[in-house]
Amino acid sequence: MDMATGSIASRPQAGIGRAARRVFWPSARVRAACAFLAPVAVLVAALIAVPLAGVLWQSLHHASLIDAAVGGFAGLDNFWMVLDDEHFVPALTHTLVWTVLSVAGEYACGLATALALAQPFRGRALVRGLIILPWVIPIAIAGVNWAWLLNPDYGVLNAWLVRMGVLAAPFDWLGRSETALITVTLVNVWRSFPFYTISLLAALTSIPDDLYEAAALDGAGIVRRFFVIPLPHLRPVSLTLIVIHIIWTAINFDFIWVMTQGGPLDATETLPILIYRYAMQEFDVGLACALATLSMAAMAMLFLVQALVVRAREAR
Repeated sequence: MDMATGSIASRPQAGIGRAARRVFWPSARVRAACAFLAPVAVLVAALIAVPLAGVLWQSLHHASLIDAAVGGFAGLDNFWMVLDDEHFVPALTHTLVWTVLSVAGEYACGLATALALAQPFRGRALVRGLIILPWVIPIAIAGVNWAWLLNPDYGVLNAWLVRMGVLAAPFDWLGRSETALITVTLVNVWRSFPFYTISLLAALTSIPDDLYEAAALDGAGIVRRFFVIPLPHLRPVSLTLIVIHIIWTAINFDFIWVMTQGGPLDATETLPILIYRYAMQEFDVGLACALATLSMAAMAMLFLVQALVVRAREAR
């Protein structure tokens, strides 16, 4: 009887042990998932996490690419030196103008072309395929080609404008401080808007035609139908596109560097170009990492705002 009682009493303990093993020891599916993700985790750590930690560390230290004697803990001195630099405020202003105008122009052009390509017409499939060409062209090639087109001496675009009577003489679009930034921005809009087009077009094609038919039967006009049907459906995609492109544009270095190298007279110098000047021209790694850290903090805050907006919308 005692033996039976003892065996019965041991069963709950065995069940508790199995439950504990299930809680603290992952299942076979979880172990397999971890095994597949491990190489990616190692790659991300090696290519992103470790360099990011190095940037944060260097931003708090004095460091030079050409003088090994420069070193030591700097604290927040590098950050204060960046903020006190006379080039910082103009570069920040240029970055804001470059980013806001680029993203606004890209979204407007992308939305307009997406709405046009969503309509049935002959050759629509061909146009949908050709619209992506500016996006797939490498930035370096696009920048060099546009710099050649806009050249006042032998640029084709200037020659056409003069021949059509739009200009009396060739104009140096990239060589004048009052037009250089807006010219580079327009070229960036030309290259980037196809990404908006295909993304918004995919969202538009997922809207059922019944909604448009019901709105038309209710007497809603074209403008009213746009604000009632497509626009609400495009809101999540639009928010994601805008946030992503704000980050991509704000940290873009190669497009402006290929076309103007931040000139003339620093008229197109943005924060990424200022980081490059700190590191590769002044050889001050501490200042470059400090400015890069400030830029990363701003991008992280933007991601946080987007997450809060999405969470608030889902909670409604």
